[in-house]
Amino acid sequence: EIHWEKDINHALELAKKESKTVLLDFFNPGWTGCQQIDAVTYPDPAVTAFISETLIPLRVPSDAKPLSEDFNVKWTPTLITLGIDGKEHHRTVGFLKPKELIAHLLLVEGKYFFDNDKFPEALKTLEKIQADYKNTDAVQEAVYLRGVSQYKSTGDPLHLKAAYEIL
Repeated sequence: EIHWEKDINHALELAKKESKTVLLDFFNPGWTGCQQIDAVTYPDPAVTAFISETLIPLRVPSDAKPLSEDFNVKWTPTLITLGIDGKEHHRTVGFLKPKELIAHLLLVEGKYFFDNDKFPEALKTLEKIQADYKNTDAVQEAVYLRGVSQYKSTGDPLHLKAAYEIL
């Protein structure tokens, strides 16, 4: 079971303390997408383990003001990954099946490493998506970012060409 934080300030304190990002889930229990993610995705053991081990999960109602206004929430479920500074790093809107959610969260992690010039960590994460989540929507972006990460690590433009050819 996922143990959701309910207060953004506490979640950000934990994120800093544990060197994790925050998964902010804006939900409305009366909406179909939220019901589906609660019934199908979050109970999945792989999803529960991934979120519990790598993120600080924070769940708030979609109409919780001023937070919902601050993050411009228009639909649910809206999943936003926050850095330890509380700034939005990435978002997705709508229901995701378990494998898609994990692939998406891995992509977010890879992008975080990429954005912070941690290319070896980015490569490891992006390669995991390509190896373990081949049939998900995250693969194309993982291929692209992997090629760019390899280029930025080595200066060799052949990595960009290889990514282009795969895409």
